[in-house]
Amino acid sequence: MNIIKHLIAATVLLVACSAAVHAERIKDIASVQGVRTNQLVGYGLVVGLNTSGDKTKFTGQSLRSMLARLGLRLPPDIDPKAKNIAAVSISAELPPFAKPGQKIDVTVSSIGDSKSLRGGVLLMSPLKGADGQVYAIAQGSLVVSGASASGQSGSSVTVNNPSVGRINGGATVERTVNTAFATGKELVFDLFTPDFTTANRMVESINRELGVNTAKAIDATSVSVRAPLNPAQKVMFASMVENIIVAPDDAPARIIINSRTGTVVINGKVTVQPAAVSHGNLSVTISERPQVSQPGAFSGGQTAVTPQSQVAIAEEKNQMFLFNPGVSLNEIVQSVNNVGAGPGDLMAILEALKAAGAIRAELIII
Repeated sequence: MNIIKHLIAATVLLVACSAAVHAERIKDIASVQGVRTNQLVGYGLVVGLNTSGDKTKFTGQSLRSMLARLGLRLPPDIDPKAKNIAAVSISAELPPFAKPGQKIDVTVSSIGDSKSLRGGVLLMSPLKGADGQVYAIAQGSLVVSGASASGQSGSSVTVNNPSVGRINGGATVERTVNTAFATGKELVFDLFTPDFTTANRMVESINRELGVNTAKAIDATSVSVRAPLNPAQKVMFASMVENIIVAPDDAPARIIINSRTGTVVINGKVTVQPAAVSHGNLSVTISERPQVSQPGAFSGGQTAVTPQSQVAIAEEKNQMFLFNPGVSLNEIVQSVNNVGAGPGDLMAILEALKAAGAIRAELIII
């Protein structure tokens, strides 16, 4: 009797665990509309390089311009060619709600012919957004994971990419990006993967937890949730909403084929209608073995080369397998593996099944 009780308890636990596997928090499947990162980009100079800088003219022009802003004017006849500087592009992502004074990471990439940025220091450079406004100022020592070495014979060895570096916390935020989070009367959650069923389940879960008519679906992507006007209450409210559990719907039946790598991905919703498949390989081999005809010593004939071709045709054992109605993913894989089909053969079989209308899935070739 105790054994039966333990089995029942274990069964209930397994069912609960399997249900929990398919349940997700809203914050894991959706994001608040308008709460997003913003890309920043800038131009600057890296100095302190060990003779691995640029040789291009615009780097010297940038150095002349920078010195002029610092109050030092070079004579027009002097061409500032320095092998220890490099012109670089600076990129960063400004997180949502970033405030002035906070630090963000930046990536520095050479845009000239610099061989390496190792050991360089980025001088103060403004980072601008898409609207042309300065949102951060970058400066600091680069961390470069790549390295290169060359010899006098011209041979060289390069590990990773020495022309790209990173500065952790290398930019200081100077401007805040305004969002509608604090002023809006509602919060809109956008699903990462649009789906009508998931959006409807999300509305039902929110209304069940927070009250009827609290949430409503706008479309397959967006769900609108009524929120308090007080900013402090809205933060707490958003935290409650994003931790509500939702059971997302399964993805549509899809088969993804990467024609370059031979990778085939089939999700669990793919089924096949009744179909018979026969697949085999035919190889033709043609070999040339020319024969030399040598006449006798006093025959007066000439040496001649006569071509001799050998043609061989080999066909692998051609096997046929049958798909019954409503075949599952496991049966498809087992049937294909039983005939020894490789990735290329599997792609050909799936494309033929799709063309025959026997496969119930969207075939995507990338």
